[in-house]
Amino acid sequence: MKEDLSSLAIYGGEDGARLTHTHEHQFMYVMQSLTLWREIQHNMYKLWCLAEEDLLNMRGTTPYSLRQTGQGMQRVQQSPQIYSSMQAILQSTQRRVGSWVGSSVIHLGDEQVPNALLFIDKYTQVPRILGPIVLTINHISKSCREGRFPAVKDYIIKHYGGADAARRLILHDFFKRAFDGSGADNFFDAGSCIYGRLTSAWQWCTTLDTKPFFYLFLLSGFVGFDGLWK
Repeated sequence: MKEDLSSLAIYGGEDGARLTHTHEHQFMYVMQSLTLWREIQHNMYKLWCLAEEDLLNMRGTTPYSLRQTGQGMQRVQQSPQIYSSMQAILQSTQRRVGSWVGSSVIHLGDEQVPNALLFIDKYTQVPRILGPIVLTINHISKSCREGRFPAVKDYIIKHYGGADAARRLILHDFFKRAFDGSGADNFFDAGSCIYGRLTSAWQWCTTLDTKPFFYLFLLSGFVGFDGLWK
């Protein structure tokens, strides 16, 4: 049965989703997650500096231990400065969006995000997730609007019903499936926590080649989420 592209509703246990949200709740959940990611990116220089201070810990107040975390042997270390800054960013985002759907737990210094360096590494991936999606959406519009690629335009019209329908198909799937709490074996590791939102998005990235719109990504020059974008 053809999926209803007018609804973002998800149901835990269906299609790998771990969350159950109405259309309205899912819309808010996605919007606030993207807003939070934007705020983190805008503060990334500051977060990098704080990460170095937390890792070096010249005062010796936060010693680290080497532990198996499920992500290999990791240096597990509390990162109070990064954590404090993230709390401020999260609270600012919550005030901006007006309400909050899901958990506000910030994983840091535990098995999910062992230390400040891993925190920074995970959030530098946000542009690598969103970049190819934005480029593909823009390429679809450009191909159909300018007419420089008539074969591509004909393909989009024939298989997707035109540029608007193709864009909607991609964004609907991303907003619904990349923010469904999936990506781990339990709710503590993924779910709706601050880090879990990013885990779900990465899970979506690993399934891109199974999506009905994958060829639209290839036509836009997509070579991978770690590739060069032009």
